[in-house]
Amino acid sequence: MATQQRSVEALVEKGIDEKTALQLVDGGFTISRLRKVTTDKKTRTELEKLIGDKKMQRVMQAISSAALKPKSGKGHKKAEVKRDKDAPKLTLPKKKFAELTETDQRIMKILAAHKKALPRHVVQEISKRIEHAKMSDRIVKLIVEAAADRFEKHMVDPNESAGILAAQSIGEPGTQMTMRTFHYAGVAEMNVTLGLPRLIEIVDARRIPSTPIMEIHLEKSIKDDTEEVRRIATNIEETGMMDVADVETDINGMRVIAHFDTKKLQKKDMTVEQIFKKLNSTRGLKGLAEVGSDNASVVVKSDESSFKKLQKIYEDVKNSSLKGIQGIERAVIRKVEGEYVIYTEGSNLAEVLKIEKVDAKRTTTNSILEIFEVLGIEAARNSIIGEASRTLGEQGLVVDIRHIMLVSDLMTNDGDVKAIGRHGISGRKSSVLARAAFEITSAHLLRAAIMGEEDKLEGVAENIIVGQPVTLGTGAVKLVWTPRK
Repeated sequence: MATQQRSVEALVEKGIDEKTALQLVDGGFTISRLRKVTTDKKTRTELEKLIGDKKMQRVMQAISSAALKPKSGKGHKKAEVKRDKDAPKLTLPKKKFAELTETDQRIMKILAAHKKALPRHVVQEISKRIEHAKMSDRIVKLIVEAAADRFEKHMVDPNESAGILAAQSIGEPGTQMTMRTFHYAGVAEMNVTLGLPRLIEIVDARRIPSTPIMEIHLEKSIKDDTEEVRRIATNIEETGMMDVADVETDINGMRVIAHFDTKKLQKKDMTVEQIFKKLNSTRGLKGLAEVGSDNASVVVKSDESSFKKLQKIYEDVKNSSLKGIQGIERAVIRKVEGEYVIYTEGSNLAEVLKIEKVDAKRTTTNSILEIFEVLGIEAARNSIIGEASRTLGEQGLVVDIRHIMLVSDLMTNDGDVKAIGRHGISGRKSSVLARAAFEITSAHLLRAAIMGEEDKLEGVAENIIVGQPVTLGTGAVKLVWTPRK
């Protein structure tokens, strides 16, 4: 939102009115992209469609004249910003915090008097729990002091080996996890990988999970509309030729015939005419398909008298996708807390979010790399935290979320999702000995010797290998005593 506001302000400074500037930014036009309009025909067409020819001329004039004006200097008046009277005032929403209640203020005063501090959400949580209980000041004071002491105890000590603690805290409960694939709760014949295999998938940053699943939430306006929900689910589910027809080869006539099941077509909300058009636009089958004489089949004739070509046509017809989103094999509707949710076997977040009446804010997938590609690195980080916490929680294992957060921060801190293993974080360590201690010892040592690498012995593993104290905790402090002369 802040970036959008800055882009609008930059355009307004060039002399473009606020209403047009807002329109341009919403359409994805920045100053650098506007400068390309003169050279790029495609960009020019897009801009013309967005704001019209007259406005486009004015915008281009403002951009080119702004580029020619000197930035500073005597005798130059500051360019006046023209504002459209009818244009709405640009006000972008600010981050809202809940206002402090009387109980919140009461807790804050106690903390201030004892020179202690608690995060805002902790104060609000305590407040929510004691608000309706008639408690004396002494009891409230004891509760707040106990919470502040507990908070201080949970803080990480200076020079603490947070990474090793996180690894142990996730690794030890991981040994108690089961290794089975479970049926998805309440959904028939749909499996999801849980337990240790799922945790390994998450930390390995696998591109495609072993059981990709999407949870598609719909807008509130259609939460009770069964027909509309069923229609959306049908449009999402990928429908192939073999789902609605029997395909056979007529060798004498050198053709392939698809006989359709009318009930299945009706269920999938499809017609023979639609399928005929789809086949005619498919690569390798263009112009070869025609509707059968019974209007319940499609005939694809070979344009060559070759059995090899006929076999190729048969395979293309049999494997052709007729409807739905690629990658989503199945969609199941289930009612959860009074509204319909669509669960899918397979995942394609980018295409699902384009569908009308799908609630983009609540729709999720268990494919972390897909979330990263569609929504960005912050969303991927939150997805790693959520998926790992849920996987451990389903087995009744309680792990402090800060350990999982540290792992997810490490996996995403450079703007890309990296695995923990040798192809990711462990393989990129600067220390030769730490890399060698993890996997493929001889290869790492040989490569380091050829390259003439140097190890400064700053980490944990390398110091243990050479048998000297680790620079953590008490080992991070060096005391020097100078005796009196």
